[in-house]
Amino acid sequence: MLERIRIFTGNATPDLAANITKNLGVPLGKANVSFFSDGETRVEINENVRGMDVFIIQSTCPPVSVTLMELLIMIDAMKRASAYRITAVIPYYGYARQDRKVTPRAPITAKLVADLIATAGANRVLSMDLHAGQIQGFFNIPVDNLFATPVLLDYIKQDYRTNTVIVSPDTGGVVRARAFATRLGVNLAIIDKRREGPNEAQVMNIIGNVAGKKVVVLDDLIDTAGTVVQAAKALKEAGALDVSVCCTHPVLSGPAIERLESSDIKEIIVTDTIPLHDGAKACKRVKVLSVAGLLSEAVRRIYYDDSVSSLFI
Repeated sequence: MLERIRIFTGNATPDLAANITKNLGVPLGKANVSFFSDGETRVEINENVRGMDVFIIQSTCPPVSVTLMELLIMIDAMKRASAYRITAVIPYYGYARQDRKVTPRAPITAKLVADLIATAGANRVLSMDLHAGQIQGFFNIPVDNLFATPVLLDYIKQDYRTNTVIVSPDTGGVVRARAFATRLGVNLAIIDKRREGPNEAQVMNIIGNVAGKKVVVLDDLIDTAGTVVQAAKALKEAGALDVSVCCTHPVLSGPAIERLESSDIKEIIVTDTIPLHDGAKACKRVKVLSVAGLLSEAVRRIYYDDSVSSLFI
């Protein structure tokens, strides 16, 4: 039934792509994504894609510029090979935090990346938990922004159904945290923080009662872990029984693992939108949940031109 679908991947998320194709019952497309000796990205598509519905699965995760370039070149290759439709499946959309001018003469890189993807030839984008919802408006092509909430909730419900508070680590994540708390049937708290600079944050105040509660801090991504570690410390000082952290995208760069290992955080629950590096794999507190089932269902619905909106929960 999926005879005209072709699914390819670059070097960013090969395991996730393999699980998606396994769920759909189709083989992974034959492509060679490598590098010339000077570092230029080299792409070879080794099967016919003329008239095919092509899906390219590639998170723009570290090394971000390399994985982004792989995605752009693969899209261009498919377009020049006369693919019928090209959908860029970007589980983690890099550069998303640069979505507005926060200082004079600053770029809006999230918009630039959107333009690059559309110009390369993508007809549609499928992503997950965009850092800011307005990024969908940066594209002039359809964008489906899925949420990892169903996957995360299934796990959270096992141990955090009672005596639990969901905490948003900043005001920007309140909508996400409120929806999560509502579906779990628990209360919500908010951390008011003041950012001192890039990758630096200072926890200022906790809005809500966390004393004697099991706390789950919910965020879309963890980068250097400065925010969540400071949040966990403040929550413990406010009387929380224990603190767990739940996020979709485990960037975990720089000192992240060292900070998490030495923190008061009981468990770090993440998904496989970004593969864990070796240091993160060695951290026993990190629990990885797969979003392959959710993404494969979205791919199937896009292929059949069915509604994807019921997955936006």
